[in-house]
Amino acid sequence: MEALGIDIGGSGIKGAPVNIGSGALLTERIRIRTPKGAKPTPVADVVAELVRAFQWNGPVGVGFPAPIKHGVVMMAANVSEKWVGVNAEELLSSATECPCRVGNDADVAGMAEMAFGAGKGQRGTVIMLTLGTGIGSAIYYDGHLVPNTEFGHLQMNGSDAEHRASDAARQRDDLSWKKYAKRLNAYLNEMEKLFWPDLIIVGGGISKQHQKFLPLLKLQTKIVPAQFQNEAGIVGAALFSQGS
Repeated sequence: MEALGIDIGGSGIKGAPVNIGSGALLTERIRIRTPKGAKPTPVADVVAELVRAFQWNGPVGVGFPAPIKHGVVMMAANVSEKWVGVNAEELLSSATECPCRVGNDADVAGMAEMAFGAGKGQRGTVIMLTLGTGIGSAIYYDGHLVPNTEFGHLQMNGSDAEHRASDAARQRDDLSWKKYAKRLNAYLNEMEKLFWPDLIIVGGGISKQHQKFLPLLKLQTKIVPAQFQNEAGIVGAALFSQGS
């Protein structure tokens, strides 16, 4: 069976059709820059553009950078505050003329990794972190998701962790990989103290460069890059479209 997976991020919106039995992308992904301000209607227009680009007529799963309850956006950190209270499933279904199911972006990325990737078969507590414009978090216990965690907003030195340890923060502050690893390590130490995880999976755009910073970390927990790297959100969104 196939589904279209779409990953909405603070800087880009990307998607591709996915074989939900294997997690394989069926075509090259398409990425479109997130509209300035990331307001609901312009973002919905881009999602509709992706659906048309793939000539898609079927289920669509969408990862969105916010907590989602029953299709409704609960807060906004890296998109417009006008999203708060919007039923994203209704808006995107109307814009695309396809049935859309919307979930938190890190949660759905974690789905891909738990089903087919770095977390497959892992028992105990697994934390998936997506490092990009912000920090997305997902926590799985024995394969079961605890939805809508927002540990990118854990406080570090008086500000949200994602303002210090995201990939955007690394680029903004022009940090060397060594200095960035030190910041990230401090954040991950806090996550260890709170959850004592068995595995940490790092995804997001920065995961393509994991060799430059993961070996510099000093943690008790095993930490690995996402097997799907920055495509985990697309694959997981497609899985999520099925009610997984």
